[in-house]
Amino acid sequence: MTIRPYPHQQDRADLRQAVRKMCAQFGPDYWDEHDRTSTFPREFTQAFADAGFKGIIIPEEYGGGGGTMGDLLAVMEEVTSSGGGNNASSSVQIPLLCVPTLLAFGTEEQKRAFLPRIASGELFVTFGVTEPDAGTDTTKITTTATPVDGGWSVTGTKVWNSGALEGHKIMMLVRTSRPEPGGRKGDGLTLFLTDLQVPTIDIKPIPKIGRNAVPSAELFISDHHVRHDEVVGEVGQGFYHLLHSLNGERLILSAVALGMGRWAIENATRYATERQVFGRQIGRNQAVAHPLARGYLNLLGAAEVLNRAATEYELKGAGAIGSLANAAKYLTTEAAFAASDDAMQVFGGYSFAREYNIGRHWIESRLQRIAPINNQMVLNFVAERDLGLPRSY
Repeated sequence: MTIRPYPHQQDRADLRQAVRKMCAQFGPDYWDEHDRTSTFPREFTQAFADAGFKGIIIPEEYGGGGGTMGDLLAVMEEVTSSGGGNNASSSVQIPLLCVPTLLAFGTEEQKRAFLPRIASGELFVTFGVTEPDAGTDTTKITTTATPVDGGWSVTGTKVWNSGALEGHKIMMLVRTSRPEPGGRKGDGLTLFLTDLQVPTIDIKPIPKIGRNAVPSAELFISDHHVRHDEVVGEVGQGFYHLLHSLNGERLILSAVALGMGRWAIENATRYATERQVFGRQIGRNQAVAHPLARGYLNLLGAAEVLNRAATEYELKGAGAIGSLANAAKYLTTEAAFAASDDAMQVFGGYSFAREYNIGRHWIESRLQRIAPINNQMVLNFVAERDLGLPRSY
């Protein structure tokens, strides 16, 4: 059984092949075991870094590969199309999410101190933005930094901090002042890049139904000292600095979803070819074949939008691709979940057997429609920015 390659797979073919070769060392049993036991995949993350993939978008002068966003997207798509799912992608992409902001707004000292260590896999940085009462409404965060001698004292709570138990540092968005009357809602928020494994930050894991190899946690921060040299960018402008990373994050997550959708279609198609009921392959039945064909086409279209978004990102920068980045995120995650759901139906009762890994992918692909921004908010963005409809929130 051979599925016709998607046209975009011809781009960066050598890079994609290198990723697949590395990922082949970590088969389905590896990921099932790490998900089942909630064990972080350190062997995989180190192999990923050793192969040079973790530093692919970090400039060579800071110890990276000097590649493009398109290179990183190809890498992340092949990671998930190889079967590792969100456990694999999250374990390596989380530290990379801060890179665009650090490159754009960090000091030269910060870049030289942190970027080479991120590229080598030595430094794991998490993102600390979401709060229990501020979810998508980021400007409502209440974690507060008070000026003290030598820096700031931070107190508050962050939630859904992915990788916190493994993290060494956290890029944390904190309120340092209130917006001026009539000012922008995002004014007064500041980014800190600070230590994570310290007595002033209590990390509580959140039990989850999926993606268990990469822990998520709630952080309780109490009188945590942050030095002046741990501020990233301008004090009070951290919200806008953070936006520099968000469109890139959407593209990365789109590539992850695309790979997961490909994996689902490939495995369901193979099973439909091998499985026989009533003396014939189940793939002969249109009720089985049509959903798989539809899934292939949905992924084909989503891939084209993602490729366009990546090209625009490289030509015009992160700030110019809001609509395309959101479109890619919506189309790829919806297509990936539909493909995973159709795979569940093709496998029937066996989809609930851990042996086949279908259920694990189904749960993880469902997550992608929710985090880090849910698809309803993407539609709100498109309705307002592209259709000109009144703002709904």
